[in-house]
Amino acid sequence: MKRYGYLFEQICDYDNLLRAHKNAQKGKKHYREVQKINLDTSSYLKRIQVLLLTSKYKTSKYQIIQKVTDSGKVREIYKLPYYPDRIVHHAIMQVLEPIWFKTLIRDTYSSVKGRGIHDGVLRIQSALRDVKGTRYCLKFDIRKYYPSISNGILKIVVRKKIKDDRVLWLLDEIIDSTHGLPIGNYLSQYFGNLYLSDYDHWMKENNMINHYFRYCDDIVILHSDKSFLHKLLRDSAGYLDKHLKLKIKNNWQVFPVDSRGIDFLGYRFFHGYTLLRKTIATKFKRKALNIRRSHINMKESQIINSIMSYLGWFQYANCKNLQNKYINSEIFSIVKDRSTRIGINNPLQGVA
Repeated sequence: MKRYGYLFEQICDYDNLLRAHKNAQKGKKHYREVQKINLDTSSYLKRIQVLLLTSKYKTSKYQIIQKVTDSGKVREIYKLPYYPDRIVHHAIMQVLEPIWFKTLIRDTYSSVKGRGIHDGVLRIQSALRDVKGTRYCLKFDIRKYYPSISNGILKIVVRKKIKDDRVLWLLDEIIDSTHGLPIGNYLSQYFGNLYLSDYDHWMKENNMINHYFRYCDDIVILHSDKSFLHKLLRDSAGYLDKHLKLKIKNNWQVFPVDSRGIDFLGYRFFHGYTLLRKTIATKFKRKALNIRRSHINMKESQIINSIMSYLGWFQYANCKNLQNKYINSEIFSIVKDRSTRIGINNPLQGVA
């Protein structure tokens, strides 16, 4: 396996730091911290350069925020200052991401460029055309995945592709800044993918699994044999415990695909058709009803902006009934007829 060196200089290069600053501030230009750095960008980036080159960079103190998810779970979100940490993280990823990308299997999607949710949707829909080979589904996720990641094992994983001692010092410093992987940390997204990469290869190559899909720690495996999937679950539990110190959640499932559908990536997949996840469909219905009540006081652009994200979901699912009931209603005909006035050509085109 090829290991890469001579990377630290690329990370510290001023042009790389400048690009990292430009990428890190996307969507955050209104932050006071970002505005302050933009007033004297060169000085701030040169200070980061000195911190890195003299090995004096230290991860700043995390701000921990309690966040309640849609499912009612409470998650701790870790937030680092924009300067210098988020800039440094982007500078690292700009150099190392192409290297790490090559190690990932095709069917892992979380935080991988060009492989978002809808890429995964198309891949699963394609796999389900093999009806005989996808009769049954094994679906599971990892118990408290990010907090359970071992700092020591993660360092070993990182060293499989990186041999530059100064880069390893920098990555170790970030990894050891907290126990496990902090949710919200920019580098955590890719570390989380890398941590399960060997398991992915073990699944595909040792177990000869054709239909395997992973989004972060959510895993779906399709096969023709139900008993085989039960054995695979036991073997997976053993592998994950032994090699990665991870535990599978107790809510794992093995079931016939057509009896309930595969709830994954925001959709429910069946052989021959795909539906939206019920929670997403319900949120859209509420949104549509609110627009009906208040559309008189809304601009066309406001109506479009409030539903555009849902239209993206609809394009990958069989939503004709939902479309007929809500999108083709009198209110949404306003969007179709008048959207060209604000420069959007038929925003509902392609909705199934």
